[in-house]
Formats: sequence, structure tokens, C-alpha cells
Amino acid sequence: MPVFEWTAAALAVGLLIYLIAALLRPEDFS
Repeated sequence: MPVFEWTAAALAVGLLIYLIAALLRPEDFS
């Protein structure tokens, strides 16, 4: 798998985790 695909997948997963964390604990992202 090309490096670009790994990078894109890692960024997508990281963003998804960040959004879920922000939804679950909005007080931490105020």
C-alpha cells in the first residue's frame, strides 16, 4: 500500500477519534 494511503487513513482515523472525543466530552474542547 502506498505511503499516501497510509497517511490518509491515519489522518482519517485520528480525526474520527478527535470528533468522537469532542462529542463525548465537550467540556474538554471548549
